[in-house]
Amino acid sequence: MRNVFVCLALSASLTALTPAVAQPVSASHVLEPSAREAERQKSALDALFASLKRQGNQVEAERTAARIGAAFGQSGSATIDLMMGWATKALTDKKFDLALDYLDQVIALRPGYAEAYNCRATVHFAMQNYSKSMADIEQTIMLEPRHFGALTGLAQIMDNTGREELALRAYERVLDVYPALRSAQDEVGRLADKLAGEGA
Repeated sequence: MRNVFVCLALSASLTALTPAVAQPVSASHVLEPSAREAERQKSALDALFASLKRQGNQVEAERTAARIGAAFGQSGSATIDLMMGWATKALTDKKFDLALDYLDQVIALRPGYAEAYNCRATVHFAMQNYSKSMADIEQTIMLEPRHFGALTGLAQIMDNTGREELALRAYERVLDVYPALRSAQDEVGRLADKLAGEGA
């Protein structure tokens, strides 16, 4: 099955300058977003999710989903964004240990940033370390229950480990957030047919 469970690719300007070794970053260089900015981001995200849930047109839904993905990637800190870009580049280059080093630092500096856990879950998934991936997926969903990328990752892990009923439920949760997602629709149909056949 194609892996659609990926963390966000940040801009090329962030990923092009990846250091060979992850350097520790001081917490003093990481600014928390103000309460007003955090509330503005939350309101904008709520509006995008409400729009995504209403959209039946796949192309329009994909555009909205992309905007949500971009919003997930906005940490409010240039330093965190830079490190996330480095982590994404390391993941793309299959330098998994380096990606984990960056993401561990990001999470230590910003433990409430859901996308960092999602990206680390993606790295663990790529390494087929499903237990660690699941732990990070759970943290992502706790921080952002509508994170359809993390929910898709949960469904894929359940499917890959033979827990098809749980995979079906997870894909149904994806569709509750993102009804027009064709890959999730296909997986729900496939799993429902398979489970119905086994129960016959």
